[in-house]
Amino acid sequence: MIWDTGHPMSAGAVAPKVSLVDLLGQINVKADQIKYVGISHYHGDHIGQVASFPKATLLIGKGDWDGLTNPKPGPGVNPEPFANWIKGEGKAEPVLLDKDVFGDGTVLMLNTPGHTPGHHSLMVKLPQTGNVLLTGDLAHFRENYENSGVPSFNTNRAETVASIDRFKKIASNLKATVVIQHDARDVSKLPAFPAAGEVAPCTDVRGEFGGR
Repeated sequence: MIWDTGHPMSAGAVAPKVSLVDLLGQINVKADQIKYVGISHYHGDHIGQVASFPKATLLIGKGDWDGLTNPKPGPGVNPEPFANWIKGEGKAEPVLLDKDVFGDGTVLMLNTPGHTPGHHSLMVKLPQTGNVLLTGDLAHFRENYENSGVPSFNTNRAETVASIDRFKKIASNLKATVVIQHDARDVSKLPAFPAAGEVAPCTDVRGEFGGR
């Protein structure tokens, strides 16, 4: 499984130096071997290379899928990278609530709406590290996570606050390592690629389980 696919290679100054497909090649994994590509939400810096995995089942929050398939997509909604699935050429699975991806509790998509209508976070159980929670864009930095700060551009303030509260309770109950995907201080909590690929059941382009 891939979780989020970062910026596209054409993104100029913020573009990754190495594509996600090439990173996977470093651990002898081909794009066609990826069973699922999970997307936290539909913003461009999380979906840029999703089209590189057309044979994977797309897992995305139903609220975001509804936005992508709307004939008149709203602000910040970019359907183009998802054309493969929108056209029905690939399998898409809109996730309404939580989802146990592999049915064994090792990878759970957590419903955390507010940043976008269908925003999801991810919990991964690693054999050595234990429970790890990836925020998506539930919070962008430690400061607004700790203080439950809500950016003005989120789609729903009340849902965001409730989602952060839920996420914090899960983190506390499970004594999980929290990785805020936009905060470099948190990304450094886990080993850099490719070492992380040796112990992780999923790969993430943003650095948590992939290349920084």
